Amino acid sequence: MGSSSSYTEDDFSTSAFDPSTFSVQELVKLAAQDFSIPQPFVRINQQPPSLSVTTPLPPTIDMSRLLLEDDHQNLELHKLHSTCQDWGIFQLVNHGVSSSLLEKLKHEVEEFYRLPLEEKLKYKIREGELEGYGRRMRADGKYDWVDTLNIITNPLHRRSPHLFPQLPPSLRSTMECYLSELQKLATKLIGFMGKALKIKEKEMMKLIDDGMQAVRMAYYPPCPQPESVMGLIPHSDMTVLTILHQLNGVDGLEVKKNGLWFPFNVNPDAFVVNVGDIFQIFSNGVYHSVEHKVTCNKERERITVTFNLSPNFEAEVGPSLSLINAENPPLFRRMGMEEYFKQFFTLKIYGKKYLDYMRIQPSENGD
Repeated sequence: MGSSSSYTEDDFSTSAFDPSTFSVQELVKLAAQDFSIPQPFVRINQQPPSLSVTTPLPPTIDMSRLLLEDDHQNLELHKLHSTCQDWGIFQLVNHGVSSSLLEKLKHEVEEFYRLPLEEKLKYKIREGELEGYGRRMRADGKYDWVDTLNIITNPLHRRSPHLFPQLPPSLRSTMECYLSELQKLATKLIGFMGKALKIKEKEMMKLIDDGMQAVRMAYYPPCPQPESVMGLIPHSDMTVLTILHQLNGVDGLEVKKNGLWFPFNVNPDAFVVNVGDIFQIFSNGVYHSVEHKVTCNKERERITVTFNLSPNFEAEVGPSLSLINAENPPLFRRMGMEEYFKQFFTLKIYGKKYLDYMRIQPSENGD
């Protein structure tokens, strides 16, 4: 199977389908307009988005107001705090990352996805690994309608030598600049969130000191039957914080609120920031990670870059000691970050079930 000829029905038989060398982008490019969706990607009985127009979208947070040292900061800090409590996701404007850098990043990521399949497969996910180009099989045996490139970028000694260091030089250079900006932005944001929670700054910064950072480039090809596939299955992020940049203005993100799914329309000048499970645990349930998914577009591709921030592998995942006392007992168990990470991928559970797994049951408190 390669980029020089069209896919055939045989390519999707149980015996022939090889996810390590398969590209959804390539399939869409080479197939006829009315091609049928390969069975490994077909999902039925999806919950459609709510058509209600009365449900509000989460507030937009203005980073420039947070950086002021006056009443405007206090108002914005209160808005940030309530948004993380009620929604766990928000759009961040005036974030300080230059439009020229974002334009360059858009160009470089689009160029990567224009590379021949053989070039992209140099970065393919290797047996037993989580990083690389392609997609992993989900717990239900299905695949998402997306071609991703997942790379751990920090700590530096955890960078796989065949991935980030081997990216096309212009993409690697641009991505380094972008990741540097995002690391600074995430550190400031987490500082403000800690301030709103009244957590000691030293403890807040220790959570992410030389933390694990990863970048995920995602290309969601158009799909002739978008209701039959899923770009990304429902889940909450296992991270402290996730920052999404939607490169080409095509929406597809949906968030779950009060048991219903709602489309999330992204402001082209904003980043989408969401609270991860680790932050919900660290805040002892004050903040909430958001369950979200990605749907596909019938006519247009969607391209995104996601920055994920988690604690260092030597750190411990658990409620903040600043928030725990006799009146506020811990709601979540404590676990080493490396163990937390391994358990997540071993259990293969999605939605918000891993967070439930981390929750202390009444019997564990002796009640």
